[in-house]
Amino acid sequence: MIHRLFKTCMLAIAALVVATTLGTAGALAAPKKEFKIAWSIYVGWMPWAYGAEKGIIKKWADKYGIKIDVVQINDYVESINQYTAGKFDGCVMTNMDALSIPGGGGLDSTALIIGDFSNGNDGIVSKTAKTIAELKGTQLNLVELSVSHYLLARALDTAKLTEKDIKVVNTSDADMVAAFKTSGVKTVVTWNPLLSEVAKEPGAKILYTSAQIPGEIIDMMVVNTQTLKDNPAFGKALVGAWYEIMSIMSKNDKAGIEARTSMGKKSGTDLAGYDAQLKSTKMFYKPADAVAFATSPELVKTMDKVRNFLFSHNILGEGAKSADFTGMAFPDGKTLGDTKRVKLRFDANYMKMAADGKL
Repeated sequence: MIHRLFKTCMLAIAALVVATTLGTAGALAAPKKEFKIAWSIYVGWMPWAYGAEKGIIKKWADKYGIKIDVVQINDYVESINQYTAGKFDGCVMTNMDALSIPGGGGLDSTALIIGDFSNGNDGIVSKTAKTIAELKGTQLNLVELSVSHYLLARALDTAKLTEKDIKVVNTSDADMVAAFKTSGVKTVVTWNPLLSEVAKEPGAKILYTSAQIPGEIIDMMVVNTQTLKDNPAFGKALVGAWYEIMSIMSKNDKAGIEARTSMGKKSGTDLAGYDAQLKSTKMFYKPADAVAFATSPELVKTMDKVRNFLFSHNILGEGAKSADFTGMAFPDGKTLGDTKRVKLRFDANYMKMAADGKL
């Protein structure tokens, strides 16, 4: 499972690199034929590995006379930092990370493909509490400043609690399961496959999951806005390949089973394990469904929650004095934040081309 988290130190480094990169903006603006995208292991991003292995991405790149190199980066945060530094033209990341790292660092990015949202893959598990309200005055272990942290904040809202009412202990994902097995750790907030593991502990109860905030933890393919503007073929090839893969893996025929088996194996599990993770992931297999999600007013409301969370935790960007610091643009023309400093754009145009059969 990937480390879907924010790191302020990484953000500061990324900001410095972006400043250097933007100083030579001509390199970004020049049309080109070769592109690189980065991906990390997570249920919703395994299709990129499959598409590269089976030549689907190459087929679509060839159609538009370009080359797309698909690179796996084991460290998720590092992949975003490399993208922010200009070493990749596109990278998989969550909506929160897109706003905090490249956005906060000053890089203008576009959410080209909205692939899925967590619909139960993230959760709060306790061996003592039976409700969120019972967490008051207790200690919770989680990866700080991650989607787990965001999920906790949203859960506490339901019980009219705040983070001041609990104690957060920063715990790496690598140590989470072992920590929960000790007598001292009573409650953890984590993601799959760790979530499934801790939930198996005697007396453990899942108190809250991302299924209760559907559509808020979003997994996307994010690309450099200037690169996309100068090279629309890049966007068309990525989107075309993605939805061909979606069409294959969403079926229960031989090809679909083989595809999901391959994706499961590459992510460290088997077909059954991968299918189980898919059940708690709302995949947008059809481009029309992704377009509907991207153009929904709910997305604007979600990103408003996200930006306020980031600002309240001092990870919206260097020098941010309000949640308006980093601007966002949406398909219907709606914007949030500073319109003169838009750094994250949700673009449904390419997904709509796929839905209309125009790629």
